[in-house]
Amino acid sequence: MRKVINSFALGVLMLSFSSCDVLNSAAETLLETTNGESGAKSLTNQEVIEGLKEALTVGIKNAVDVTAITDGFLENSEIKLPFPASANAMKEKAIEWGLGNQVDKVVTTLNRAAEDAAKEAVPIFVNAIKNMTVQDGFAILKGGDNAATDFLRKNTTNELIVVFAPKVQNSIEKVKLTQYWEPVATKYNQAMMFTGGEKIDTDLNEYVTERAIDGLFTMVAKEEALIRQDPAARVTDILKRVFGSSMN
Repeated sequence: MRKVINSFALGVLMLSFSSCDVLNSAAETLLETTNGESGAKSLTNQEVIEGLKEALTVGIKNAVDVTAITDGFLENSEIKLPFPASANAMKEKAIEWGLGNQVDKVVTTLNRAAEDAAKEAVPIFVNAIKNMTVQDGFAILKGGDNAATDFLRKNTTNELIVVFAPKVQNSIEKVKLTQYWEPVATKYNQAMMFTGGEKIDTDLNEYVTERAIDGLFTMVAKEEALIRQDPAARVTDILKRVFGSSMN
């Protein structure tokens, strides 16, 4: 997942400043330039927002591509889905019953389901970016450390849930998660019938959906914070024009 740093740098290029004061100053410079008050090569508001959209689109696609691969979640300690905390008592009993291998398989398949579902995020993120207004763009440029992340979270979470839920269900079936989860959960719930303990919910769809979406935003926020402190290369003419003036 460390590779995301370079690839996602393109996506949050406009945020590559070391502090909010510098960020605000850069935004003001861009606003002056777009209004033709400074610089020989003035930029229109439309050029600024198109450069912003281009950067975000490339970065988001690369970030999701890295997440939505085998071990994209499982081998990243920051977003790895653990055994559900609500079922820790079951986990302890399963290990006690000699089912530790089943527990490990549950964790692996939880993450495989998240990795598979994450593939659906790109068009949703891209659509939000496509509909970004000029005001949205400058709000991101002038905003706090998580301005781009907050924009995407606000404008995509509901749709991500709607799209991820059925995908997660298919992914769970695809990676045969229930094959490892249900025997352990069923045995635990049967035991609770005799001990009077609390049974656990055997449906993992909601858990995987929420954690997969949280994982995506965790990576977006992490990379956004890093990029703010580490200016990235500008690889296209429009990006050089839009962001070059703000760094000079």
